[in-house]
Amino acid sequence: MSDRRALKAFPTAKLSKKLIRTLAQTNARYHLIGEGDRVMLGLSGGKDSLTLAHLLLRMQRIAPFEFELLAVTVDYGMGEDLSGVAEHCRRYGIAHHIEKSNIFATAADHIRPNSSFCSYFSRMRRGVLYAVAKRLGFTTLALAHHLDDAAESFFMNLFYNGKLRAMAPVYRSEEHDLRVIRPLIKAREQQMAGFVAENGFETIGDEACPAMQLPVKMPHARAEMKEWLANLERERPELFKQFARGFENLHVDSFFDEGLFKA
Repeated sequence: MSDRRALKAFPTAKLSKKLIRTLAQTNARYHLIGEGDRVMLGLSGGKDSLTLAHLLLRMQRIAPFEFELLAVTVDYGMGEDLSGVAEHCRRYGIAHHIEKSNIFATAADHIRPNSSFCSYFSRMRRGVLYAVAKRLGFTTLALAHHLDDAAESFFMNLFYNGKLRAMAPVYRSEEHDLRVIRPLIKAREQQMAGFVAENGFETIGDEACPAMQLPVKMPHARAEMKEWLANLERERPELFKQFARGFENLHVDSFFDEGLFKA
């Protein structure tokens, strides 16, 4: 469990009131983190996971309940320099662990030349996080997906897979006996960008992706989806507020799923 007195010895980052409020409301509505939870955060060192780390650290300091927090960074095994994210965690009192893996070595055998890579590395990284959580006895895995991610995934599933699927604020991985939570699912990506800019934090970006070292094509579908949504938002400024409402206001009986009617 966290020692709140010890945390007071570390500096705190500047967090916007809107981000703090969004996290608090999401946590309360979906019962993400509570008394005695052991929460492991997947910390890549990018803007999203770094923002979530500081929000959860603040929650540890002031929430009316206590929980444990450990940030875990996956080392792909390609000689990447993770000293920056490790030093950042030391400076701000974020409990941190670097998990070494052989993801990069195995990728060369499993990814075809000129194929896409995002889903493969995402699955492999998530698998490592699941394994670490189970080994260390954590009950909850926190991921830093936000509303932009949910909207992009919804339309990519619709356009490319013919599925109506987004990102849940919380779900359970029965296979790993683990709750997976997304505390930032109601926040916008630009808020995370604003957080790191205001605090002058250096972040890890695409340069740390293993695909930069492999003969694979860069993902275009998500980039095109992001651009398409940005154009729509310029025409309709309330677009993402409507997405947030729509994702929690489902009318499943209006679709064609045969299983619903059999039930």
